[in-house]
Amino acid sequence: GGSNEIACAIAVNDAADKVPSIEQYAMRAFADALESVPMALAENSGFAPFSTLADVKSRQLKENNPRLGIDCMDNGQNDMKEQHVIETLIGKKQQIMLATQLVRMILKIDDVRSPGEGE
Repeated sequence: GGSNEIACAIAVNDAADKVPSIEQYAMRAFADALESVPMALAENSGFAPFSTLADVKSRQLKENNPRLGIDCMDNGQNDMKEQHVIETLIGKKQQIMLATQLVRMILKIDDVRSPGEGE
């Protein structure tokens, strides 16, 4: 799994390369956040998360195959279509939009109060 997130992270990093302003750092942070899903899948499957993600990411780029993900079942096949691991576009889109909205709401909090403060 995680092939969608890896492909999206690659696309966001490519788009960040074209942004000359400081916004590119926010874009790269978003791409890093997307990569946390396949990292967690790799780690929970007993693989070394960084090297596994790096291998799959490089294969996606080299083979131009966005369906390559983490082989959690250790079947020897990283193509998620071949393993019948399918996610709907609408479901994935809603997940990313909801997570993004949540982060934006958290960032809007400008007044943090500690317990007992101002009483």
